[in-house]
Amino acid sequence: MRGGRSSLAVLSLSAVVSIGLPPAAEACTNLLVTRGASADGSVMLTYTCDGEFHPRLNVEPAAEHAAGDSLEIVDWDGKSRGKIAEVPHTYAVVRLMNEHQLVIAETTFDGRKELEDPDGILHYWDLMQLALKRARTAREAIGVITSLVKEYGYRSTGESFSIGDPKEAWILEMIGRGPGGGGAVWAAVRVPDGMISCHANRSRIGTFPLDDAENCLYSPDVISFATERGYYDP
Repeated sequence: MRGGRSSLAVLSLSAVVSIGLPPAAEACTNLLVTRGASADGSVMLTYTCDGEFHPRLNVEPAAEHAAGDSLEIVDWDGKSRGKIAEVPHTYAVVRLMNEHQLVIAETTFDGRKELEDPDGILHYWDLMQLALKRARTAREAIGVITSLVKEYGYRSTGESFSIGDPKEAWILEMIGRGPGGGGAVWAAVRVPDGMISCHANRSRIGTFPLDDAENCLYSPDVISFATERGYYDP
């Protein structure tokens, strides 16, 4: 009888908790904390994927790959979007962090519908996993992501990536060039040490310096592209 009472208590508590839960939200929130802003000098990055999305905590070991190997990019429904060239060595990854303590999160800001490219191979979630497997630092991850979309195309809407390693925290934002445009337009800004940054489903980068490579990186045509499209008037 004692066991029966325990089971009933658990069921009753579950029912109360379920009744008290708010409706499912569809948002993603990122919080970045730099070394100078944390009590123990750690870079911290939190990520809530607040939609109806329940990924498994996959553990992918480091691996060696032969010259000429390729990686098939497969969508959620199992359909192939194409193949990309593999690299000689990939790092171990536990979902959103790799063996070098590189971590990547994201939040979608959508942006202009006409800049989506249905022919691009890589979605933002592909880029996150590929960067974790191929980069050791936040700066390297930015290089991996932007090089991949330049070569294979970007399929998603406007995206803000939060990227952290043991020393730095960066925000990388990109959007496609539209059908047939190829690649993406992007900018990346380092969160200043001693500061924190938080954003949810909106672009975080406003203005940025053009002559400070230590703290800001961007695609060469980020201004000319926006000007030609009529989005920006210098």
